Amino acid sequence: MEASSSPYWAPRAAPAADARGRMHIARWLLVCCAVVYALVVVGGVTRLTHSGLSITEWQPIMGTLPPLDEAQWESAFAKYRETPEFKQVNHQMGLDEFKGIFWWEYVHRLLGRTVGVVFLLPYLYFLVRRRIPDGYAWPLAGIFVLGGLQGALGWYMVQSGLVDDPRVSQFRLTAHLGLAVAILGAMLWTALSLLYPPRAGNAGARDVPRRHAFFAWGLAYVTLLAGGLVAGIRAGFAYNTWPSMNGHVVPPEILSIAPWWRNFFWNMATVQFDHRLLAYLSFATIAALYVRMRRATSASPRARSGAAWLLAMVCVQIALGIATVLLVVPIPLAALHQAGAVLVFALALNVAHAVRRGPTPPGPTLISTGN
Repeated sequence: MEASSSPYWAPRAAPAADARGRMHIARWLLVCCAVVYALVVVGGVTRLTHSGLSITEWQPIMGTLPPLDEAQWESAFAKYRETPEFKQVNHQMGLDEFKGIFWWEYVHRLLGRTVGVVFLLPYLYFLVRRRIPDGYAWPLAGIFVLGGLQGALGWYMVQSGLVDDPRVSQFRLTAHLGLAVAILGAMLWTALSLLYPPRAGNAGARDVPRRHAFFAWGLAYVTLLAGGLVAGIRAGFAYNTWPSMNGHVVPPEILSIAPWWRNFFWNMATVQFDHRLLAYLSFATIAALYVRMRRATSASPRARSGAAWLLAMVCVQIALGIATVLLVVPIPLAALHQAGAVLVFALALNVAHAVRRGPTPPGPTLISTGN
């Protein structure tokens, strides 16, 4: 095994990282992915239960502890009673009901802090012990920085709802979701790269649909972001029929807002139509990818099985989306739909990773595995 040289300013890694060491780091990253996934799911429930504005302050350290006695609960509730959401929407809410929405937001924030601890402490341990393979230390540090920015972005999102119109910005909501999934994707890609180092032989597999796989991965991410916009303006409550939208293939009010471009962000008809259209395109793209992967003689078993799992999951995801619309966005189904969107993204990433090009001989390799 050989490790490539690093710039003089990069953290020094061990001269060689054996397969067992790579496995330990990969498992740690997969645990981090699981915690981030739980964070995204709880965040979806927090949004669906309208709990996100229940904690009116951002205290990254002091806010770790919830209210511990009745006086502290009364203090937290008094702060919430000063918000426009309480005055305009929840003015009949009592303390017990407030506790219900408080706990969802509290658990969401606590999971965010947990991700930081679960990521940072092992990272520092591996770094000090020189266990991180050469070339991975700085990218992993960058992921941690993105996690910190995600926390700040979450509070920036909450602030948008602590105003006269007690609704968080759909743009900040979508950005918050998108960055969380991007962080999960970065950790998952890194973990897979440690588990499956690139091989030079991959470069010659010309019948493998690489561009198709990466397009499917990107499309899964864009569809997820479009779902964030649907959630942000609550467009799921507007058109609760399928396959038509209130009897129309294309709603007549789809371009009713001027100027026209605002329809793509503020018009419920346009936003839900776009999300549906992207879902159909995702299904067609992934189904075609599955067929091509089955026919590609050079495709690895991992790529073929990954494409099969991806196709199965996108079918489940579309069924969840249809049920969510027809039943007018029940919380359990809507939460499962958001969770499914992240799984589709992760499975598409796995396929794209499985078909990525390895180094072309005699070019340098990051890690020589000898196989």
